[in-house]
Amino acid sequence: MFAIFFTEAMDPFYAICSSFPTVIFTVLLIFCVLYWVLAVLGLVDIDFLDFDISDDIDLGDELNNLNVMSGLLLKLGLNGVPFTIVMTMIALLGWMISFFVVYFLYPWVPGVILEFLVGIPVLVGSTYLAAMLTAAMIKPLRPIFKSANQQVEKSIVGQIAIVRTGRVDQSFGEATVEDGGAGLIVKIRSYKDETFSRGDHVVLLEYLATENIYKVISENDFIGE
Repeated sequence: MFAIFFTEAMDPFYAICSSFPTVIFTVLLIFCVLYWVLAVLGLVDIDFLDFDISDDIDLGDELNNLNVMSGLLLKLGLNGVPFTIVMTMIALLGWMISFFVVYFLYPWVPGVILEFLVGIPVLVGSTYLAAMLTAAMIKPLRPIFKSANQQVEKSIVGQIAIVRTGRVDQSFGEATVEDGGAGLIVKIRSYKDETFSRGDHVVLLEYLATENIYKVISENDFIGE
């Protein structure tokens, strides 16, 4: 079944994937896949690339400070869902658009230099179109994520969570919380200067909305042992 990927018939496919501008999206897509694998394994935070985007910021000010990326995402309508989801969708859609444009257009473009020059507007156009499609696709998801975050904040503070990452300290960590279903994955940070390991039981002591993290202490400290 997978033998077809190693035949000469796939050479044009690989050539487009590794040529400009599609190769930009290919690399980004590979990065996204690796990221999700590491996130599932608990080696990175699920939303470690997220930007703090508020719906009521002044875009004029936002685009002139260090949070320029947040302002740009808000202006394009790419806010309201985890940035990793946005990045993955843009990478996938951009790759598809770029691939098919190159597939149908480049046979009519003579020379490598002209292909590169044509590739620049193809890259820009594919990125913009992918961003617009992503914004339209995530729009119905924003209320779901907002409602879910609000509900989670209210219901799980004070509950016991189990560390899922290799470590938890004041700068890194995730844990799972039982919710009667598949469980919730939340970002946590140690409340005191201590480190937890995978499988440790901690208590969600405080929620910091601006950072979307929970401060935790050990279960033993919470019950006073």
